[in-house]
Parts: sequence; structure tokens; C-alpha cells
Amino acid sequence: MADKMIKVTLVKSTIGAIPKHKKTVEALGLRKLNKTVELPDNASTRGMVQQVRHLVKVEEA
Repeated sequence: MADKMIKVTLVKSTIGAIPKHKKTVEALGLRKLNKTVELPDNASTRGMVQQVRHLVKVEEA
């Protein structure tokens, strides 16, 4: 069974973001601007992405 994946790209800097959002972006595995990570498409990942949706871009992988 192939698990669905999503590509998450950091498109806006976390400078000036609230500390909770900075930690969420770091927990997603995003360290630098314009870097992309592939993550499993599950409820916990979707919740984290939803919290920082103004900082990231999401695509189907």
C-alpha cells in the first residue's frame, strides 16, 4: 500500500513569527527558506501545516 505524501516548502521567513509557529516550522523539518521536505499525508502533518499555512506552500507529491 503506497502512502500518500505531500511536499511542503518554506516560502516566507519565520523572522517575526510567533515562537509557536517557529517551532512548528522546525518540527516539519524546514530550516531554510525555499527548502522542500516530503512528509506523510496524515492528520498530524496536516494540522501542523494548517497552523503555519501563511509561511508554507503545499503540493501533492
